[in-house]
Parts: sequence; structure tokens; C-alpha cells
Amino acid sequence: MTRMESLRPKDERGASARPGPSQASKKTPVRDSRLDNAKFILIALVVIGHAIEPVSDYGPASALYYWIYFFHMPAFIMISGYLSRSFDASSTRVEKLVLTVAVPYLIFWTIHQGFYAIERGGLPDSLSILKPTWTLWFLVALFLWRLSVPLWKRLRWPVATAVIISLFAATTDLSSTLSMGRVVSLLPFFVLGLSLRREHFDHLDRLWVRVSAVLVLAATTLLALPISGDFSREWVFWRDSLIDRDIDPLMPSVGIRLLFMGIALAMTFAVLALTPKRRTWFTSLGAYTLFVYLGHSVVLLVFKASPWYDVLTGASGLAVNVALGIALTLLLCTPWVRKCMRWAVEPRPTWLLGQGDGEPDEKATGSTRAGTDPKSQKAPV
Repeated sequence: MTRMESLRPKDERGASARPGPSQASKKTPVRDSRLDNAKFILIALVVIGHAIEPVSDYGPASALYYWIYFFHMPAFIMISGYLSRSFDASSTRVEKLVLTVAVPYLIFWTIHQGFYAIERGGLPDSLSILKPTWTLWFLVALFLWRLSVPLWKRLRWPVATAVIISLFAATTDLSSTLSMGRVVSLLPFFVLGLSLRREHFDHLDRLWVRVSAVLVLAATTLLALPISGDFSREWVFWRDSLIDRDIDPLMPSVGIRLLFMGIALAMTFAVLALTPKRRTWFTSLGAYTLFVYLGHSVVLLVFKASPWYDVLTGASGLAVNVALGIALTLLLCTPWVRKCMRWAVEPRPTWLLGQGDGEPDEKATGSTRAGTDPKSQKAPV
């Protein structure tokens, strides 16, 4: 050993403290604060939208409800697509998809059906797990979209293809099984997210883009006031085919669907442009959207079955339920609530997926805790 080598600082295992080329290449990727901030904002809008739904007969509540539904799920889905780019349909990825999406779906589907059975005083005639309950349609859609990622990455014009499929598939009868109406209708936003790259988000920092973003949100706020009373909410729910409208399913229905797609896209980029890039007090909470998404539905089912919404109406009902939505979002992000929900949101059913080749449990399942895996930024839910 040379004198210079003997003077080089060592770590506790005797290895050189200076990282080698292989060590330097394994640096932990930095999470995108803008996306984490956006995920928290969007999940808060999801909860607020569901919280004010029972009082949305009141004019201002109806306008706010419509404004939220203009874009909040398309924005969520686009971010989900962007964060699904690495999905390659390998066995590890598919196992993780089952554990983080399919299994929580089954657990909360059972919980929802339990509430419905109590409310109805008995079980429904059909208990098909292929028909999602209330908010669980998104987990079904996300599962199907992610399985299709390798195909979309192979196509030459994936976004245009997805738009064509979305528009013309919606002109036929779409069953509620597997929420196919929403799976097909919202597909372009997921595929667009797959097609985006980090450098595309850099354009959002330009001054003219941010000024335009303010104008877009202001214009859509004014638009929501009259449109919430004149247009069916089915246009922003994206769940039924166009043949269920009172107008021709081709024209103008396809044109209106394109218009709502354009509004959703413009508002999505407007919100992203105005979302802080730096870390904020709620940045870390963006990693827990799955807890909020699944947990809030159970809480609001209880509220809807109680006299809560019979007492709170009008302006006071709107204000209180908006506050309820914000409080519920923050509550479901707290460590003790996440700990109580972890068995259902991030299950580790070793009885379902056996270990292979003697690998440790964590490696075999590919399962990670939300916000604790530094090597990946999880999709919104």
C-alpha cells in the first residue's frame, strides 16, 4: 500500500470513503416536489368534491362541484400515466400491481358492500366484484391501464390512437362491468402522461404560461356557473357512453366530448403551472394519496347514512363540508391513521403470493411502503 493510500480516510468497514464510479451511479433519484404537491392538491379536491356532492343542489355548491369535476380526475390520471412509464409487465411489477391495486380494491369493495348491506337491510341480488363500488372504479382503471403500458410505448402515435379509441368506443353501449365507460373515456389522459418527459414540465415555469394558467382557471370558474345548471354531470363523470345522452351520439356528442377533453387538459396544465416546484409543508403528504383515496370513501359513506347532510344545507352546508373535506384529507395523512389502515391499503398477503427462489419477502413481492422507497415516486394512488 502506498503512502497516499494509507492516508485516504476509511469507512467503518475498511473501504475507501471516496465513492467509486459504480457507487456514484447509484445515487438516490430526487422526488419531484411539483408532482408531490400536485398529488396532494388533487386528492384534496377529490375529497372536497365527494364531501359537497350531497349539497350540490345549492347553486354555488353545484358550480364548485362542476368546476372540480372539470379536471381533477383527468389530472390525476395524467400524473398516474407519467409515473407509470417504468412499468414493463415483468413478474415483479405485476406482483406489485396486484398487491398495491388489486388487493386493496377487493378489501375496500368488501367494506363498501358491507355498508350498503346495512343501509339496505340486506345483501343486493348480485355481488359481482367486477362492478366497482363508488370510488373504486379508479383502481380498476389504473390496473387495466398499467397492464397496457408496454403496448402504448410501442405505438408510433399513442395519444392520437387513445383519443380515437376514447371517442368512437364511447358511441356504443359500454357496460358498467369493470367501469369500462371510464376506462375507455379517460384513456387519453393516461396515455398522454406516459408520453410526457421531465423536460416537458420545465415549460410550465415560463411567465406567459403561468399568466395563461390564471386566465384559464378564472375562465373555467365563470364557465362553471351557467354550465352546471344546463349540462348533465355525466359529461364530467366520463362513465357512460354517448348513446345515453338526449342528443345524437356522433354529432354534436363527439364534439362536446372533445371540448370537455380540451377543458380538462387546459386546467390540468394550468394547475401544474401554478403548483409550487419547491418543497412545501404538504409536499411529503403527496406520497399518501392512496390512504386518502380509499379512506375517505368509508368515512363519507358513514356521513351520508347519518342525518349530517339533512341538517347542513345551503351556504353553511357548503362551507362546513368544504372544511370537512380538507380536514379529512389531512387526517388520513397522519402517521397514526396510516398505521391503522396499512393492513388494507398496503397489504402483505404472503398467503396470496408465495416466495420464489428463497428470496426475502420484500424482494419477492416488490412491495414498498408509501413514501419510504427512495428509488421510486409512486403514482397518485
